Amino acid sequence: MVGRSQVKVNELDCRKWDEDLYKTSILQDRLNPTLTIFRTAFPPNTSLNPHLIVAASSDGSIASYDLSSGNAARHQKNFVVAQPNCFLKAHHGPAYDVKFYASAQDEALLLSCGDDGHVRGWKWKDMLIPEDDCSQGCDLRPVLELVNPQHKGPWNALSPIPENNAIAVDEQGGCIYVAAGDSSAYCWDLEEGKIKTVFKGHADYLHCVITRNSGNQIITGSEDGTARLWDCKSGKCVRVINQEKDKKLKEVHSRVSCIALDRSESWLACGRGQTLSVWNLPACEHISKARMNAAIQDILFDDNQILAVGAEPLVSRYDMNGAILSQIQCFPQSVFSASLHPSGVTAVAGYGGIVDVLSQFGSHSCTFQCRSQ
Repeated sequence: MVGRSQVKVNELDCRKWDEDLYKTSILQDRLNPTLTIFRTAFPPNTSLNPHLIVAASSDGSIASYDLSSGNAARHQKNFVVAQPNCFLKAHHGPAYDVKFYASAQDEALLLSCGDDGHVRGWKWKDMLIPEDDCSQGCDLRPVLELVNPQHKGPWNALSPIPENNAIAVDEQGGCIYVAAGDSSAYCWDLEEGKIKTVFKGHADYLHCVITRNSGNQIITGSEDGTARLWDCKSGKCVRVINQEKDKKLKEVHSRVSCIALDRSESWLACGRGQTLSVWNLPACEHISKARMNAAIQDILFDDNQILAVGAEPLVSRYDMNGAILSQIQCFPQSVFSASLHPSGVTAVAGYGGIVDVLSQFGSHSCTFQCRSQ
């Protein structure tokens, strides 16, 4: 008993009290549960084992985490707050998307966008170099900085800078496409750092954008309830996919929140409210639909199957005909991001700053909570 008491006395020794550290730890404990991960991405890597994952968060941070680390684990019902390998204070306001540009790891550029209307890029290899206490915030400066244009109103008044909600990468064309909050998509030339093309036609806020390289097109999804296909050269809309034309698809939530293309770029999946619909692009035909119990927030193709996540703690898998194949419980109560590694590993993330990594067989490989600023 004496020995145990002596240990407690040493632990509570007021001579070692650090009030600033204590305040920081209390604030950290309060912020972590309110953190939301809007997007995760696996770095380009020739290894079949996914070691690292990058997360874009509601506090504006971009951070990389080592899945092989002891921090990235699940301990009973309590999540370990994982210490990031590299932590960047990337944006003023939430960071909504993160993507990698270039296929080789030593040449890769990490891109992020967010509520402040900026797209920023960092050299990925610089983020892999260990620094002293890098988990508290790396001092790396972006090598790329793009800012959305401001629009002029009456008496030449400038509107706020529109936010960026999603990035699509075109490595062959040397450009990226950004879905913005001013109802437009922008094509940026990365070498020149200038806007090449503006895609106008949507009636409301854009949520998502993807590239369709086989047709030199991009596809956007909007709050106006439509997905649009655009010709990259002319900037003109070549097709409007309007789900409201099908009376069976009508519902209260009309926004197209997420879209995905299969590997052949012939099949398009759209998430609109609680409805998942599949379209054959060459035939311009709606093929199937499925309905989830909650709003869909991200979708992706896994060969001939579709993974869908949303405002519920589930990862749902569908076939091309809209039939549900499986549902797996996950730890985020609302999931905003699903990312697929070539090895078959899937990472889902959302509320609470929680990242849940699932094996290709559906088991939970590791679960951890990201750290907030």
